[in-house]
Amino acid sequence: MKITTKRALVATTTLLLSMGMLSACSNAAQNPGAASNGPANSAAAANAKIGLLLPDNVTERYASADKPYFEEKVKDLCADCEVLYANADGDAAKQQQQAESMLTQGVSVLVLDPFDGKAAAAIVNQAKAKNIPVVSYDRLIDSGDVSYYVSFDNEKVGQLQAQALVDRMKELGLPADAGILMVNGSPTDPNAAQFKKGAHSVIDGSGLKILAEYDTPGWEPPKAQDWVSGQVTKFGNQIKGVYDANDDTAGGAIAALKAGGIKPLPPVTGQDAALSGIQRILTGDQYMTVYKAFKPEAYQAAELAVALTKGEGPKAPTTADTASGVAIPSFLLTPVAVTVKNIKDTVIKDGLYTVDQICTSAYKEACVKNGLE
Repeated sequence: MKITTKRALVATTTLLLSMGMLSACSNAAQNPGAASNGPANSAAAANAKIGLLLPDNVTERYASADKPYFEEKVKDLCADCEVLYANADGDAAKQQQQAESMLTQGVSVLVLDPFDGKAAAAIVNQAKAKNIPVVSYDRLIDSGDVSYYVSFDNEKVGQLQAQALVDRMKELGLPADAGILMVNGSPTDPNAAQFKKGAHSVIDGSGLKILAEYDTPGWEPPKAQDWVSGQVTKFGNQIKGVYDANDDTAGGAIAALKAGGIKPLPPVTGQDAALSGIQRILTGDQYMTVYKAFKPEAYQAAELAVALTKGEGPKAPTTADTASGVAIPSFLLTPVAVTVKNIKDTVIKDGLYTVDQICTSAYKEACVKNGLE
């Protein structure tokens, strides 16, 4: 798959959305289970309440990128619209309560990033009963009544991570059957299963030996760290590489490797281009991350939410299947692999971080060494 820049992604998704609005394609035509939702009255739409529900606070990106970008775009498109925000703190029951509260407050649309993709189907059912459309954001809810899905090609994310790991281990001259650990994402996150599937599609044919594998509950770094600590005790220097599904759990894994005296540190993958992950890449503690341009993703979700408040149903360019096999109209953006070689051309060029944000005093030397000044 061709890797595109964030600017290209924004242009593409904006064009697709505009084309969809011009065609006035009904949401029902794309997804019969989500017919003509949202107020058609323009006055009601102008003062609409839009619910944004995010899954946890352990993932750095939600507070730093998704929420502010979403709110920014909604305000730009609908100055009088109000965004109601809640974070589930890694608790499916809490997210259910938050959604019920928003429905009671009269939201016109729910944009929902589920902590648990299956449990969140109950939220979609409640929204449907009130004729409120749901946009599944970043993670796909296992419900055929979702109106749209906005995310990335998640199997591609896993493939990028695994291929980078395999290639790096070859560059280091490690044995073809060298041992690796796989630290996967949360078992309740539908995206984690896709990352894992994509990673296995590369690793399983690589000849590398998977020493052990773990699905990290709630994506919690301390749980990843504890598990890796146990594997260090068991396998020691047999560990020559670590597939880690995101930057936050990668931080836990790296801490365990260091505490266990593993030297040199093996290459470790990540995802989300978290600031801490980028900084670890500069120091050499982490090998790579996957940059998902959160701004166009959040903007796309905001554009859809505002359109739905007006009773519009923009045409989506593709579909994605829920865990139950139902095709959902989808906007899927392209992920990008980031190593120390292209930090400047990705996260800095796109404005995700400035050099000053990355190169704090603790990382000045690493920044200078790698040409970030």
